[in-house]
Amino acid sequence: MTDFNAIDQEVNALSDVIWDMASNVWDFAELSYDEFKSSALESAVLEQHGFTIEQRDVAGLPTSWIATWGSGAPVLGYLVEFDALPDLGNDTVPHKQPAKNGNPNGHGCGHNLIGSSSIGAAIALKNHMEKNGIPGTIKVFGCPAEEALNGKNYMAATGVFEQLDVCLHNHPAMVNSAINFHSTASIDLIVEWHGVTAHAGTAPWDGRNALHAAEIFLVSANMMREQLEPTGRLHYQILEGGAAVNVVPDYAKVLVRYRGKSADNVREHKAWLEDMAQGAALSTQTRTEVTNLGGIYDCLPNDVLAARITDHMQRYFPIDWTEEEQAFAKSIQREMGKPESGMATSVMPVSTGIEVGGSTDVGDISWNVPTMGVMFAAWPQHIPPHQWGCTACNGMSIGRKAGLRAANVLAAQGLELMTDPALLAEVKADFEQKKGGREYVSLNDSATNPRADDSDAQLAHYECCLHSALEHLDGCNH
Repeated sequence: MTDFNAIDQEVNALSDVIWDMASNVWDFAELSYDEFKSSALESAVLEQHGFTIEQRDVAGLPTSWIATWGSGAPVLGYLVEFDALPDLGNDTVPHKQPAKNGNPNGHGCGHNLIGSSSIGAAIALKNHMEKNGIPGTIKVFGCPAEEALNGKNYMAATGVFEQLDVCLHNHPAMVNSAINFHSTASIDLIVEWHGVTAHAGTAPWDGRNALHAAEIFLVSANMMREQLEPTGRLHYQILEGGAAVNVVPDYAKVLVRYRGKSADNVREHKAWLEDMAQGAALSTQTRTEVTNLGGIYDCLPNDVLAARITDHMQRYFPIDWTEEEQAFAKSIQREMGKPESGMATSVMPVSTGIEVGGSTDVGDISWNVPTMGVMFAAWPQHIPPHQWGCTACNGMSIGRKAGLRAANVLAAQGLELMTDPALLAEVKADFEQKKGGREYVSLNDSATNPRADDSDAQLAHYECCLHSALEHLDGCNH
C-alpha cells in the first residue's frame, strides 16, 4: 500500500509557490482568450521547477501550452484553467465591494485556484518521482477560455490528449466531492442576417429588415423548446439589431447556445437551428450566415477513479476552518439571504448516475482519455459559483487552504496512478465501458477557434508577459 506522507510533504513544501500563483492570477483576473499574464506566470513556474514547455499556441490559442517532465509510461495529465468572469471583481471582504485594483473582472468561479492547485500537484509529484526513481511522464496543459466553453475542445481536436493514460483536474465549489457527473454537450452558434437599409418612414418597402429575420429565428427557436428532451437547454443573446429606430436595419446578429445530452443530440439540433436561420432569411428576403464557435462533448464519469479520489479527499478534509473564516463565510451567506451554515466540512459520498445541466470543455478530454476531478469547497455553502462572494473567498485564506488541499489530493492520486498498474487498468476499463464503442469526433467546424487571436501582435504581447513573469519569479527567489 502506498505511503502518501512523503508526497504530502512535497505539496506542503510548495504552499507559498501555489499561493503566489493563485493570488497573482486572482489579481490579474483576465477574461477568456486574454489570460496572457496568468498563462505566462503559470507556465514560467513550471519551467522554473524542471518542466519543459513543449508547445505553445495549441490550436491557435495563444495562451495555451503543454508542459512535460519525465519519460515513459504511465503518462499522466493535469489540467490548468485561468480565465475570470466580467463584472465579478470584488475585494476580499464579506460584502459586495470593488476590488482595490479597480479590475471589474473577478474569479467568481475560482479559476485562479485551479491552475495553482494542478501545477502544485504536478511539481510535487515530479519531485517525489525524481527522489524515488519512479518512471513515468507528467504533462500539464494550460487551457484557455473555459468560461467561453471553447478551449480544451480545440486542443482535443488536435490529438494532444490522446497520448495520456489518464487525466486529472480540479474545480472550486461550495462542497467537497469527486466530479463524477455526466454533464451536457453544447454548441455556440453566431447567426447573422444581412438585409438592405431604407428610411423606415418614407420608403420602408425599399429595405429588407435583418432584425425581423432575427425575430423570426428566435420565435422559431423558442417554439423548438416544446420538442426538447428534459436535458435540453437553449440560451441566446441578441448582439446587434440596428443603430437607429428610423432606419430599416440591414444587419442583425445573435449568439445562440444549445445544450443536449450527447454530441449526437447537439449535432441534430445544430442542423435544426441552421434550418431556422435559413427559413428566417427566406421569409424576410435577407441573407444569413451561421458560424460555429465550437462545440463540446458531455463529460463522461469514471466510477473507479471517483471512488479513489473520494478516498484521498477523506484524508485531507475537512479543512480546519478558523472561527474568523467561518464568520467570513456566514457574513456572505447573510448578505445573500442564504442559510448561515458557513463552509462545508464534510466530503460527499461518490455520486453515480448524476445528470447536470451545465457543460464543461473537460468533456472533450473525457472522451479521449479517462478523466476525473476533485471539487473542493472554496466558498460558502448555498452560494453557487459566478457570484461576488466566491470572488472574495478565492482571494483570501479560505481560497488558499482549499487550493492547497486540492493539490494534496491531485498529487496523491497522481502518485497512485503512477505506481499501481492494476488501478490504472480498472480506470481504463471503466472508461471503455462508459464510451460503449462510440468514437470521439470533434463538434467544431474549423481547426482554430474563431474567437481566438494568434496574430503576431498577440504573440508578441504574450512574450512580454512571459518576460515579466520570469522577472517576478526571480524577485521571489531573491
